[in-house]
Amino acid sequence: MMTGDGAYIKKINRSYILGQIVEHGMISRAELSKITGLNKATISVQVSDLLDEELIYETRQEHNTVGRRPIMLSLNNQAGYVLGIDLEYKHITYNVSDLLGNSLTHDIVELNTSDYDQIIQILVDHIGDYINTYSDSGYGIVNVVVSVHGTVNKDEQVFFIPRHQWHNKNLKEDLENQLDTTIHIENNANLCALAEKVYQYHHTDNLLCINMYTGIGLGIIMDGELIKGYHGYAGEMGHMVLFPEGKPCRCGNKGCWELYASESSLFSLLAEQMNNQQVSYDLLKKWLKEQNADVCEQMEQFLKYISIGLNNIINLYNPETIVLNSEVLHLYPNAIDKIKEHLTSSVSQYRDIVISDLGKRASVMGACAFGIKNFLKIPELSLDISETV
Repeated sequence: MMTGDGAYIKKINRSYILGQIVEHGMISRAELSKITGLNKATISVQVSDLLDEELIYETRQEHNTVGRRPIMLSLNNQAGYVLGIDLEYKHITYNVSDLLGNSLTHDIVELNTSDYDQIIQILVDHIGDYINTYSDSGYGIVNVVVSVHGTVNKDEQVFFIPRHQWHNKNLKEDLENQLDTTIHIENNANLCALAEKVYQYHHTDNLLCINMYTGIGLGIIMDGELIKGYHGYAGEMGHMVLFPEGKPCRCGNKGCWELYASESSLFSLLAEQMNNQQVSYDLLKKWLKEQNADVCEQMEQFLKYISIGLNNIINLYNPETIVLNSEVLHLYPNAIDKIKEHLTSSVSQYRDIVISDLGKRASVMGACAFGIKNFLKIPELSLDISETV
């Protein structure tokens, strides 16, 4: 049996009420009472507090019937802002959004170093600039969320970032020591899964998001909750071994999935096969349009390797929706149909496999969604994709 004091119950009610206001966009006090089951007095007190804090505002709804127009409540999306950061190997992406996820600023800065101290200073300088830029709003930058392409534990400490070769770095503490703001650190695959849930698949409670760019990372949402594992390292499916005597991987094993089914592995094979070291999406698109036999054969093998790993993951998680985040798959006609053709196991059950529409922006969009949820302290968040892309 759950118990709690008055302050705790009030906090729970506030979270529930604010979540409903965000979800509905505009809602009256009477509708809030009906949906939440809370009495009108409780609704009145909570709404009064939220109005005093300028987190919500009132408007009168236009209608053609006789009588007073109802007073509607909406989130004040410009009360504060969140900063999402994608810390990649060759660049850093910064995205500022309001409290409804609308993107206001999107910048990409090239990164030419892996030196930890230098990158800390780059982050501090840019975050500081964004804090100053948005300081005029009521709450300013309320959260900064950094997405890293590596393992992050439940204390938000970086265990390992392969491309930068960072081990055991307390990125959160090192940034907060120089900045007067709240910093969160999260694995990029987890944030991509959150982005797909928040911006695209609102009613999917069992979702897998597979990032397939420089490696392969898996974000797992089961029963509506992000699954992180014992220490927080769940989802490293790129290092699932497909071929025990296969190619050596930097993780120490051989034959890992990402050596065969990531975009970087495909580009490396094509560079060798086509004697071209500058393989790009545009060049691959050109080869496919020309129906280059060698390239098409390599793509078919690429899709087969994707399917082998997917079969294992489907059997493990029985997902509702699988989102493949890959630009290459957008370039290849009927890629999903071809992948499905290889999923012939009678025990593999899923509802749908789709290619992400968010692409490489999923990470920073997920970071912003994480920051919004954390600031508003609401359990569920659904935002309109049309406002963010």
